[in-house]
Amino acid sequence: MKNRHNIGRTLGARIATGAAAAAMSTAVIIGSAALAAPAASAAEMPCKPHVYYKVNTNGVNFRTGAGTNYKSKGLLYKGDWGKKIATKGSWMKLRLGQKSRTGLAKNTTGWVAKKYAWDCVPMQY
Repeated sequence: MKNRHNIGRTLGARIATGAAAAAMSTAVIIGSAALAAPAASAAEMPCKPHVYYKVNTNGVNFRTGAGTNYKSKGLLYKGDWGKKIATKGSWMKLRLGQKSRTGLAKNTTGWVAKKYAWDCVPMQY
C-alpha cells in the first residue's frame, strides 16, 4: 500500500509542477504581448466608410500631387491611416490621422494611389 500512496504523491507533485509551469508560461506570453502592444498614444482609425482609409501595403509614396510625377513627402506603411479629403482619378488625398510609422506628422496631407488604401468596413451583426 505504501507504493500506491507514494506513486499518488509523486504524480500529484508532477501535476502541480506542470500546472505551475503552464501558469508561468502563460504569464510570460501575456507579458510579451503587453510589450508588443502599440503605444497608448496611437489613435485608432475611426470606421466610417468612404471617409477613413488605411494603407494596405508597405512603402507607399505619400505624394505632393495626384500622380507619380509629383514628389514624395515620405513613405507610408501598413496601418498608417487618414481621412479622405479629395480624389482625382485613381488617386486620393489623405490627411493623416496620426503620426506615420516613418515620422510624418499627424494632419499632414498628401496623395496616395487608391489601390494602396482600403476603406473600413463596419461589422454587421
